[in-house]
Amino acid sequence: MWRPSFNRDYGSILLGSADQSMRVQRIRIQLWLTFAVVTANLIGIVIAISLVLFGIPEPTFLRGDLVLINFVAAPLYIVGALILGVSVGTASTVRAVRWSIDDRVPSRRDARRARKSQRRLVMLQGVLWFGGAAVLGLLYGLVDPELIPKAVLITLMCGLVVVSIASLFTETLLRPVWAKIMEAGLDTRGTSVRSRAITSWLIGTGVPLLGITLVVLFGALREETSKSVMFVSVTVLAVVAGAVGLLTTFLFVWSITGPLQSVRTGMASVRHGDVGRDVDLVVYDGSELGELQHGFNTMVAGLREQERLRDLFGRHVGRDVAAAALRRDPELGGTEQVVAVIFVDVIGSTTLAEKRSPTEVVALLNRFFAVIVDATERNGGLVNKFEGDAVLAIFGAPVELDEPATAALTAAREIADGLAAGVPEIAAGIGVSYGTVVAGNVGAVQRFEYTVIGDPVNEGARLSEVAKDDPRRPVASQRAIDAASSDESARWTHWRDETLRGRTEPTPVYRVLDRPVSGPDRDLAP
Repeated sequence: MWRPSFNRDYGSILLGSADQSMRVQRIRIQLWLTFAVVTANLIGIVIAISLVLFGIPEPTFLRGDLVLINFVAAPLYIVGALILGVSVGTASTVRAVRWSIDDRVPSRRDARRARKSQRRLVMLQGVLWFGGAAVLGLLYGLVDPELIPKAVLITLMCGLVVVSIASLFTETLLRPVWAKIMEAGLDTRGTSVRSRAITSWLIGTGVPLLGITLVVLFGALREETSKSVMFVSVTVLAVVAGAVGLLTTFLFVWSITGPLQSVRTGMASVRHGDVGRDVDLVVYDGSELGELQHGFNTMVAGLREQERLRDLFGRHVGRDVAAAALRRDPELGGTEQVVAVIFVDVIGSTTLAEKRSPTEVVALLNRFFAVIVDATERNGGLVNKFEGDAVLAIFGAPVELDEPATAALTAAREIADGLAAGVPEIAAGIGVSYGTVVAGNVGAVQRFEYTVIGDPVNEGARLSEVAKDDPRRPVASQRAIDAASSDESARWTHWRDETLRGRTEPTPVYRVLDRPVSGPDRDLAP
């Protein structure tokens, strides 16, 4: 049967598996955080240069008196801020989540520090860009005050873009940390899907629209601005908006598709009947999607518990009885059905218990019962009762069989052979009967059990006593032989007529045709 592939991961190949070593995880986190911060800042720098040269060309920065600012002061600040933002930001973040790298269970303080470190990393980038706006505004303003609005607005807009991209990046890249916090039952208080969507719109649409508005405003205030310059500026801003919008949309989609894909894969596994522990999801998202992942795990845990109870229920009462009870509400009482029964009773159980310890007796009886259960279920029957050292098996209820007598006689032979080969320490009488019984639930409303009541049950028990005269061969009533197929009935022969205990009329008793004798019962052979 097809089964979907399922991996315990964090929704992205970049973050690896949840089962990876802590050393590998630490390297991944530090490398990807560094990459995220550097990438966000480079994007901001590229946008700033594009806006300075083309997006908002007037007033121009390409002047001789601005050479030192353009090629010395500004680059020095950019490089220094980038190094500071990357080194201090990532180092402090990794230090705050050291417990995760060391594979320790986080405390509430650890969880708060982890969330604060992510915010601090993002805010550090904003502080550096806002500081850049102040520094560049001051430097350009000292040369020409008209340059201050352009320098400050471009830097602030790009800083907003950098902060937003860094926030989306780091929220996703720190999923291994959020996963361990949530596994410990602590609240990560992550950003919601709505806030991520708003952030994506803000930097992909809001900031470019603000830029276009400012370009039009500056153009209206500066009469010398030509229509061609205005067209170029708006076009550049539109291109920047398209590129940044595509990136932020990708980051937003990336942040939500991982959790959704994990739930989808898990649901596919559940649909195909797999509710094992390997289906449990790694809950790593602090938003509503994390609640969805947690809800899926709760659902699977419930299904797993239900499956366990179903299995235990089936083991206690029989799988067919359990299935019938689950299909409809069980009621007291029953219906008449034609069935075959096998009754197996141990010979010398008192002596068996006297010569062995209770533990040894239980282990021996379990081997004895296992042979009976295997043969019974293999032939479509139900082991209905374990009565101390005796067993009652039913063929034809609750699941109907075409030839219950044939199935019971076949199972009786297989039980005899299996006990002789697998449990030679125990000899047992095996009796097979056939007839009409009442099959259903007997007991009280608070506690009942499925069973069959009728003369065939009593007859089977009495026949097992008769079979103890020669435990190598099962015995059966004539009714069972007459109801069986010709092939099966040919394996049985009339042994004698026996007046069973509690009856006044003799019962024709049949037994299996003679077979080679082996094991401890060899001295019982005629």
